[in-house]
Amino acid sequence: MKLLNLIWIIPLVLIVSLFFIRLFNHVELDDVTPGIPCDAGLIKNADTLWVIPDFNNISISDNQTWCREILSMNKTLGMHGVEHKYREFGGNVTKEELVKGMNDFKTCFGFYPTMFKPPQLKISGENKKLIEESGMTLKLNFNQIIHKVYHCNDSDIIKNRWIKIF
Repeated sequence: MKLLNLIWIIPLVLIVSLFFIRLFNHVELDDVTPGIPCDAGLIKNADTLWVIPDFNNISISDNQTWCREILSMNKTLGMHGVEHKYREFGGNVTKEELVKGMNDFKTCFGFYPTMFKPPQLKISGENKKLIEESGMTLKLNFNQIIHKVYHCNDSDIIKNRWIKIF
């Protein structure tokens, strides 16, 4: 009987714990770039912004007004891919492409990114090594599980309106 109780109590404790971890942990916003419309309230309520440095061949560093506005919000900033192509880091990304994205980020914000999250959270072993060698911390699935993560383009099943509640 005790074993049967443990079988359902352990998952229940894990689910409740995860709920409270997510409830009190900070909010993250993916796909932040001048080329993707993003509600100002979403940016305001997020603690971490995941920035795409070169979306549709337009560098964030080309829009210094946007860069200053994002920087003035005093948010934690991380790099979210280079061009945010579908499964971009699941294939081969060259060191030059990564460095270009990092330089665009630095030109925009005045510092190099210290965190990296690949688009769609897909990354090959070679690209993991490339990110680690660049000095950035890689954020993957575990990061998504313990944080509330939203998207500027509101394309998820759970819509962004929930960010304002939590």
